[in-house]
Amino acid sequence: MSTTERPFVHLHVHSHYSLLDGANRIPELVKKTKSHGMNALALTDHGNLYGALEFYQKCKAEGINPILGYEAYIAPGSRTAKDAARMKEASFHLTLLAKNRTGFKNLIKLSSIAFLEGFYYKPRIDKEVLAAHSEGLICLSGCAAGELSNLILGDRMDEAAEVVAWYRRTFGDNYYLEIQNAGLEIQKQCADGTIDLANRLGIPLVAT
Repeated sequence: MSTTERPFVHLHVHSHYSLLDGANRIPELVKKTKSHGMNALALTDHGNLYGALEFYQKCKAEGINPILGYEAYIAPGSRTAKDAARMKEASFHLTLLAKNRTGFKNLIKLSSIAFLEGFYYKPRIDKEVLAAHSEGLICLSGCAAGELSNLILGDRMDEAAEVVAWYRRTFGDNYYLEIQNAGLEIQKQCADGTIDLANRLGIPLVAT
């Protein structure tokens, strides 16, 4: 199969369950996916799994393979620390996808911990609980609001490489570097640094 024949799948998608962020309603989202000839679709709402059941059922009804996930808010330190001066300093974004039943159970655990133990501006996890519940999950490095992108934008490439190394140790071959291109300059800046890291460290890229 040539590169041009490989099916594209959206792996970073928000629905209206991403409060104050997403506008897609799940039934229309799934139908649009089918109309474009795509065979699978992920749902990665911000910090919650509210739409997971509806998404799964609608995808199955339309013959689309549902990929359940969520875009986690991950604290820069401990999930219990509540000393950030503003919301943007309280967490980074991280894309998590369930590859099997165990992975989905771990998504549920992480989402619950985020609300019950880590809530500060947003429901947050941290690297401690992420490592404890990493089985069955695929981890993408995140969007322009991710920890890796933050370091790249700050030209802190050595620290960025250390972050990549931690995730690689935690997720092994289930860790990918994420790039996006929705026409935003900040995404291009992040992608340039991410691609450089991917080439230097031998980590595969995923375009979302």
